[in-house]
Amino acid sequence: MTANTTRSTTDAVALGPAATGHVDTVTVDSPVGALELRARAGFLTHVLFVGSAPIETVDTDNPVLRAAVEQLNAYFAGESTAFDLPLRPEGTPFQQRVWAALADIPYGETRTYAEIARAIGAPTAYRAVGAANGQNPLPIVLPCHRVIGSNGSLTGYGGGMERKRILLELEARVRLQREFA
Repeated sequence: MTANTTRSTTDAVALGPAATGHVDTVTVDSPVGALELRARAGFLTHVLFVGSAPIETVDTDNPVLRAAVEQLNAYFAGESTAFDLPLRPEGTPFQQRVWAALADIPYGETRTYAEIARAIGAPTAYRAVGAANGQNPLPIVLPCHRVIGSNGSLTGYGGGMERKRILLELEARVRLQREFA
């Protein structure tokens, strides 16, 4: 699979009302542990860290879940640096703005909570940005792991600090390989 670096995930973040209907799920293995993916009404709605859950064979009929599994595999293999999936994270309008800003953080780079707050036009709301970041239902796809403390420290991550470190190191390694290839 080739890298997809031209489409920003922001284009696929639906800001409308929550999707309704049947929820399809699949659990897959990854370098950061088992991930449960959920899709509803043609949108990816959740990527959940589930630790050591039993891993299912990906034989879902859901095209969104199939695409998500393929793109996550390519991401972890260092073959892709962006996701092109229909997303519908459910949250408040403020959370939606934060999550859309996450999608604009380039692969292999980081931003501080304060920088995200400024980017969404709420320069003093860096703590609220941190709270919204922690509620991101689509980690990795909406890269909340790329947000760090003002002093450059790895602070808070819903999936745990070890997962955050693994994701940031993966992206740094792939970015360096691409720059010097």
